[in-house]
Amino acid sequence: MKKRILLIGYNFYPEPTGIGKYSGEMIQWLAEKGYDCTVITTYPYYPYWKVQEPYHKNRFGYTTERKGFSSGGSITLYRCPMYVPAKPSGVKRILLDLSFLLSAFFKLLQLLPAKKFDFVVTVVPSFQFGILGILYKKFKNAKLFYHIQDMQIEAARDLQMIKSEKVINALLSFEKYIFDKADYVSSISEGMVARIQEKAKKDIFLLPNWADVNLFYPITDKASVKCDFGFAPTDKIVLYSGAIGEKQGLEAILYAAKEFQNQQEVKFIICGSGPYKEKLQNLASELGLQNVIFFPLQPHEKFNQFLNLADIHLVIQKATASDLVMPSKLTTILSVGGLALITANPGSGLHTLVQKYNMGLLVEAENQQALNEGLRRALAADTTEQRKNARAYAERYLAIDKIMESFEELVQHA
Repeated sequence: MKKRILLIGYNFYPEPTGIGKYSGEMIQWLAEKGYDCTVITTYPYYPYWKVQEPYHKNRFGYTTERKGFSSGGSITLYRCPMYVPAKPSGVKRILLDLSFLLSAFFKLLQLLPAKKFDFVVTVVPSFQFGILGILYKKFKNAKLFYHIQDMQIEAARDLQMIKSEKVINALLSFEKYIFDKADYVSSISEGMVARIQEKAKKDIFLLPNWADVNLFYPITDKASVKCDFGFAPTDKIVLYSGAIGEKQGLEAILYAAKEFQNQQEVKFIICGSGPYKEKLQNLASELGLQNVIFFPLQPHEKFNQFLNLADIHLVIQKATASDLVMPSKLTTILSVGGLALITANPGSGLHTLVQKYNMGLLVEAENQQALNEGLRRALAADTTEQRKNARAYAERYLAIDKIMESFEELVQHA
């Protein structure tokens, strides 16, 4: 008999990028396999930092959505109200987390008398949501699966969002309590698994973010793709596609573009949404850049073609983030056989992984000169081998069916 699964997390379908995309695809896959799935989430807001239509009018209340599948599986969504700041800061993010924790708590209380869920998945961020899973486990004797997409506490410390050592230590102690109570803890990269295992003092399950290798694939005729998006076939496209936040250091893209402004065939595209996009646009204007084009998020049906437009894909991270997060954009870049130019330092999990499989180019993080030089090398070199390796890695390790089948096996034997 298929088990009943409850997922708790504020990012979910139809958010087009990031954690919401993966949580949504996880539940969709399980429902198609016949599982009875329920999700406690909020209204889609990421990466726009504004609740999207047609949900906007309901954002202050609770709503329910249901969907059935021919497999016998189902999805029930409970959307809870949550504070969403237009311009997130450290304090506002804390308020966001706490507001969902509170509204999700009341929804969870309503579900306690109902039929038992066998398996509860809480998704980090925010790490506090693990307490909701512990609450349900305590009352219903369910198995708790604590899945870490982002090492939130370390990121807040290293990016100076929380500067008090006492506060950081208190949060780490609270997190250790969640680790101790969880039946399973998982994360998305080998580097993150190793770091979490060190502080949790227990085995950590590797559950990487995946790519739909059938939906995202290499297109050989890149010249026609470039023409479709208004570029010349001979243009060299450097693409950043993803969330646009203040802490990512995306200004480096604009300063790199300034170095290449005399090479008219080199075009920089920044595609996405986020609270920092307007500031980047203003900086591009101040620098007088004619070779930077800002695109909105692309529709799902055009995204494979759009990714194939690029000659180089930028994956920009702060030095402190290379072991704390695994950039979700990298999975689709690998799937389309794209050449990723990644800012990651030696010794980090991301650097080790990319170097091991020779599936991208690496430059020192937060080093503008290194980024500029990496772009020059990438534009001049034959990168066929790295592109082939990227696609091969995606097919072997990132296919959603392979990853979710390993998760399903764990659920069935829990």
